[in-house]
Amino acid sequence: MVEPFHIAGEQVAPGQRKILQLALAQLYTQSPLTVPLEVVHGKQPGPVLLICAAIHGDELNGIEIVNQVLSRVNPARLKGTLVAVPVVNVFGFIHKSRYLPDRRDLNRCFPGSEKGSLGSRVAHFFVDEIVNKCSHIIDLHTGAIHRSNLPQIRAQLDCEVTRQMSESFGAPVILDSSIRDGSLRAVAESRDIPVILYEAGEALRFDPVAIKAGTRGVLNVMRTLGMLKPTVSKARMNPMIARSSAWTRAEQDGLLHLKARLGDRVSKGECLGTITAPLGDEICEVVAPKGGIVIGCLTMPLVNEGDAVYHIATFDEVKQAEISVERFVDELDIHPQTL
Repeated sequence: MVEPFHIAGEQVAPGQRKILQLALAQLYTQSPLTVPLEVVHGKQPGPVLLICAAIHGDELNGIEIVNQVLSRVNPARLKGTLVAVPVVNVFGFIHKSRYLPDRRDLNRCFPGSEKGSLGSRVAHFFVDEIVNKCSHIIDLHTGAIHRSNLPQIRAQLDCEVTRQMSESFGAPVILDSSIRDGSLRAVAESRDIPVILYEAGEALRFDPVAIKAGTRGVLNVMRTLGMLKPTVSKARMNPMIARSSAWTRAEQDGLLHLKARLGDRVSKGECLGTITAPLGDEICEVVAPKGGIVIGCLTMPLVNEGDAVYHIATFDEVKQAEISVERFVDELDIHPQTL
């Protein structure tokens, strides 16, 4: 017998879906500010999966992924509970900003404090009211403003459940990434809650590739966790695990002309782009310091010396990683020029 699911002072019956608005704070006008939340509580027991987006308020792809996943989940057939929070950082979201009003990064404020800074209080609220009720987490992100990411998973893979979630998601690349202090990943792992982070696209943009891959990935993880009925599909290539990654930076100020694209395989010493002066004179080349796959790139042509231009992941089998990316593109039925 499945019991009702309790969260934030509300009760959701088995086989029910319920939309909640959690009171977070107030604006200067004393108008209430709430965090939107939808709970889908299945009729059969299973995991409690949290999918959340917009911890950085300008990262929009995850919001649409959450909505598309919710549209595909039937509570009558769901095993376990889906907790969906499309906008965690509502302050940043309404201002189209990555940060909170005090310029803090919410994903460096966890686990937070009831009497700390604004960021600390928001983090504490989210952990206390939502995270502590969940058994697994998928955290949805994009690149920063003017930077775009190839769909990828970041996770600490020494946890077997985390590794299974990462591999089943279906992104072409997995970064075995160390956990940063103050992040949602850090507080979740400290509570033995497996969490994976999905990165794709760029801030303040809807990216069809990122959204389609993310929606498919979340549903894949739900099937792996036994929350949804498995589907019969063609065998997918295993994602490639990167052994390291690093950004290539601009050596001069000027106008950037990109040659390599997301997903391209590059070789050490290869010219990835050029930097020119306003009148067109070439100043310098952007050169790959190592071979690998481009998993992130700058999308704005104005650069200063030291700006990050290309994010390159390195693999033990770089050719296999290239094939994995190509197959990923084919499976999503998208033209490579859109990457």
